[in-house]
Amino acid sequence: MAVQFVTLRLGPVVLALVAFLMATGARAEDAAQPPASQPAAVPPGQKSAAPGGHGTASSPAAATAEQHRLPPDSTTKQTVVLPGRTLAFTATAGSIRLFNDRGDPQADIAYTSYQLDGGDQRSRPVTFFFNGGPGAASAYLQLGNAGPWRLSINGDAAMSSASPDLKPNAETWLDFTDLVFIDPVGTGFSRFVATDEDVRKRFFSIDGDVDALAVTVRRWLEKSDRLLSPKFIVSESYGGIRGPRIVRELQTQQGVGVRGLILVSPVLDFREYTGSSILQYVASLPTMAAVAREAKGPVTRADIADVEAYARGDFLSDLVKGQADAEATTRLADRVSALTGIDRAVSRRLAGRFGVSEFRREYDRRNGRVTGRYDASVLGLDPDPDSSSSHFDDPSGDPLIAPLTSAVVDLTTRTLNWRPEGAYRLLNSAVERAWDFGRGLNPAQSISQLRQILALDPKLKLLVGHGLFDLATPYFGSKILLDQLPAFASPERVKLVVYPGGHMFYSRDAARQAFRTEAETLMK
Repeated sequence: MAVQFVTLRLGPVVLALVAFLMATGARAEDAAQPPASQPAAVPPGQKSAAPGGHGTASSPAAATAEQHRLPPDSTTKQTVVLPGRTLAFTATAGSIRLFNDRGDPQADIAYTSYQLDGGDQRSRPVTFFFNGGPGAASAYLQLGNAGPWRLSINGDAAMSSASPDLKPNAETWLDFTDLVFIDPVGTGFSRFVATDEDVRKRFFSIDGDVDALAVTVRRWLEKSDRLLSPKFIVSESYGGIRGPRIVRELQTQQGVGVRGLILVSPVLDFREYTGSSILQYVASLPTMAAVAREAKGPVTRADIADVEAYARGDFLSDLVKGQADAEATTRLADRVSALTGIDRAVSRRLAGRFGVSEFRREYDRRNGRVTGRYDASVLGLDPDPDSSSSHFDDPSGDPLIAPLTSAVVDLTTRTLNWRPEGAYRLLNSAVERAWDFGRGLNPAQSISQLRQILALDPKLKLLVGHGLFDLATPYFGSKILLDQLPAFASPERVKLVVYPGGHMFYSRDAARQAFRTEAETLMK
């Protein structure tokens, strides 16, 4: 969706002032470094040097950057009327400019913050939200879950032509924490201001992304005088890789302590989702069985306890024996057929080893329908039901792009009065295609960082939320990995909750309400 707005540019007087400051020794405020580098030193107490929190940089980089500059921050007073209470708060839509260690501008990171009026900033928590992808903007969490306004993205509202009208969110987290939604570069309105291809490669990498976002968090805290506030991080999907690393970067490199980490439908270890790993089948089987049972009536995780026990027991044992063991393979395939409802002949042909795409195609193939990937309980029409190849989108995810994009752009430009030029990117596939996942002997995982941050701070707490019907990041995969943490990751510190729903389980009212209660409990 391309939306054009009026560009705000700096006049000759401001440019002359920038040149004067550089000539007299003014320094760039901060640097987003290459993964192996330390963040550049910052003069004590230094604040933003330009409207919107931007620093200064020398020509010709500065001249190029001005062509891409986001407009100055917009701060407005807002009120939402909710059941039993009215919330008055200050909303800011703006950006933070990042620099390299030479002071050259690299990127403008857009954010939206909501701070409740009248709160004690020393004791009131502030929570930073990131989505995943890589390439996803934070609108999913802002408008689907925790922000002061919400867009319905469930049932009949989950379609491209649905109305993008926002309503006050009765389940907003603003009652108990201030909120900051951050869009990594290439998502939302965030953008590169440097044209160097090396800059793009650095930001589109695991470590470069974490470094940039950790600097952004610290910069926001300094800019907003919130360094003394209790701090929390929420990260969704690929955020399972991003979130623990950001917390560790804040702890050890940025001088910012974090009280708690909340992961929403996270992927924690890419090694177990691809290739020859048999754990991918163990992780997804309870979700596949839950989808089949949901078709007959409401299902909770407790109703799948037998499948979890089978998955970690006899199913895993028969997988390990391999397809050379015909008896084990037949036994496994027939049990999987019974649990999922998929034709036994198909299950035997696949040796009971259903990849996610195969399950989605075969589950209701007789009726020409496919399941969602984000929410496998959602069925859509297969555009090519007679094809031997799979050519279908995600009926549980793709229909959300249009209404969410329209809603967040309208909120930002009209209600919050911040009008960047150019397109808003809710889900930018170009970012994911360009992403450096660190291929090689060490595929991306964050379990190592989870161990480190929990060991470093004995008071740090972790909450992990999943949807029962999510095939993108199956909940049982996280369960297996969390069970491997050391004893210091006790149930009082580490909690897994699973709700009927998909990847965006918070789209369902009951799940959103329950998860809000869990988050509030963690923060108190």
